[in-house]
Amino acid sequence: MDAVNVGKVRKRVLVAGGAGFIGSHLCDALLADGHEVVCVDSFVTGVRANIAPLGNHPAFRLVRQDICEPLAIDESLDEIYNLACAASPPRYQADPIHTMMTSVVGAGNLLALAVRHGARFLQASTSEIYGDPEVHPQPEDYRGNVNATGPRACYDEGKRAAEALCFDYLRLGRADVRVARIFNTYGPRMRADDGRIISNFINQALRGEPLTVYGTGKQTRSFCHVSDMVAGLMALMCVEPNPKAPVNLGNPGEFTVGELAEMICKRVPGAGAVVYRPLPEDDPRRRRPDISRARNLLGWEPRIRLSQGLEETIAWFRLKSEGRRKRRRDTDSTYRQTA
Repeated sequence: MDAVNVGKVRKRVLVAGGAGFIGSHLCDALLADGHEVVCVDSFVTGVRANIAPLGNHPAFRLVRQDICEPLAIDESLDEIYNLACAASPPRYQADPIHTMMTSVVGAGNLLALAVRHGARFLQASTSEIYGDPEVHPQPEDYRGNVNATGPRACYDEGKRAAEALCFDYLRLGRADVRVARIFNTYGPRMRADDGRIISNFINQALRGEPLTVYGTGKQTRSFCHVSDMVAGLMALMCVEPNPKAPVNLGNPGEFTVGELAEMICKRVPGAGAVVYRPLPEDDPRRRRPDISRARNLLGWEPRIRLSQGLEETIAWFRLKSEGRRKRRRDTDSTYRQTA
């Protein structure tokens, strides 16, 4: 343990969905803080490359498992973070039944594990529980406007049910549970094919393709850098006393989809023009978190401006794209030499 972490209590922390976008950054931060990490992932949406650098870390262990199945973890656990669920519409709609089961049954299995180990539990919920909101910005006491039978319901209602389960465990005194409502998050390690707006725009721009805007482009979103999000999750896990209420985590800066497309086009020479397509069913028109509770209870707010975070994220995607092109050239060269 380095000098920075001397005097800190070393914990053993389970991160479900630890090979995912946010989960892998959380694993990094926990290890950097001197903790042991048990990463649980089924790799349905998680990516091995995200945790590959941790493979030889003495305080890191990987368990490949779907949380829809009960977990048997022998070592004692101090904390459990549940980030295990597909979070982009194309991915969670690809297998909506599994998405619902992951949200509800999976959360139930992890809560049962928390009870067995006496571990503190943090549930990664989502701004999607507000649906297409009629209150703006969205405070935690807003009950939302969700279509319970629509194509996004597997995720929206699954997360709402998971929150209900978490607070039942808390009210019954069975587990120390905290719930974070995560708003749009971006940064390095986003999957190129996950269908999220920032990754879509960046990859289209890097390929010189038109940027696809669904709807008029006037709908709004708020974008939080992944490092700020991880800091918020860790602060919520550690805060005393238990807030006993959900906490919004996101960046309150609000941008239209059209403004985001323009910002990316300016940073990627050769990007194509914007093209418009119909807005998907139940797609929210406005999305912005009220983070008053996070500021007051956690002393947390985002630090990274969107302009700064986009530069880093574009650079990461560009590096990945160049790496893929090099591998294709190497493969083609090897094929020609052996043909």
